[in-house]
Amino acid sequence: MNKRTIQSIVLGVMVGLAVGLGSYTFIYAKGYSYLLNDPASCANCHIMQEQYDGWEKSSHRSVATCNDCHTPPGFFAKYYSKASNGFWHSFGFTTGRFHEPIQIKPHNRDITEKACRKCHQEIVDAIENPHAMSEQNETSCLRCHRNVGHLH
Repeated sequence: MNKRTIQSIVLGVMVGLAVGLGSYTFIYAKGYSYLLNDPASCANCHIMQEQYDGWEKSSHRSVATCNDCHTPPGFFAKYYSKASNGFWHSFGFTTGRFHEPIQIKPHNRDITEKACRKCHQEIVDAIENPHAMSEQNETSCLRCHRNVGHLH
C-alpha cells in the first residue's frame, strides 16, 4: 500500500468514528436535548430520574430549571459547564465509575451555592450583613437546604 492509500484509510476511519460517536451522542443518547433548557433532558440518564422526580414535586419547579441552579451564568460558562459535566457523566455512567447515590462535585456545588445566593440575595443579606461575616465564614445555603430544589 502506498502512503496516500494509508492516509485515506486512516482519514476514513477517523471520519467514521466521528460520525458514529456523534450519531450515538446526539441521536441515541439524545445529546441535542442537553443544549436546551428542558429539565426532562437531565432525566435522559436513568441515574438522574430521582432528582428529576424530586424537582417536579419541589417549590423550585415553578421558578427554576436545572440550568438555573446547576450552570453558571453567561453563554460560554454555561455551555462549558454543560459540556464538561456531560463528558464526565457519560464517562462515569459508561464505565460504571461513579458514586451511587450520585454526589455533586465541589466545583458544581460552588455553582449551585452561587445560584442560591443570587436568587435569594435579600434573605442572604439579611442573615449575613448584621454579622459582617467574611467570605470564608459565609453561610452555606446548601448545608441546610440541599433538598429544596430536589431530593438527594
